Amino acid sequence: MENLLTPQEMTDVLGIAVSTIYQWTHQEYIPHIKIGKFVRFRKSVVEKWLEKREKKGRLTKGINIHI
Repeated sequence: MENLLTPQEMTDVLGIAVSTIYQWTHQEYIPHIKIGKFVRFRKSVVEKWLEKREKKGRLTKGINIHI
């Protein structure tokens, strides 16, 4: 079974404040597991969640301006 990460450990993975982690879990924005009063995360699930939000870069540097 995969080890579960704490909110503090998620701050190291994502580089964001622990208060943001708790806000996202409260809003059900980030996938998480509730065990009683504790919040935990599966790193593999969060990595898949991040991949879905990744924006692909453009192939060219030019900016298209339509007038």
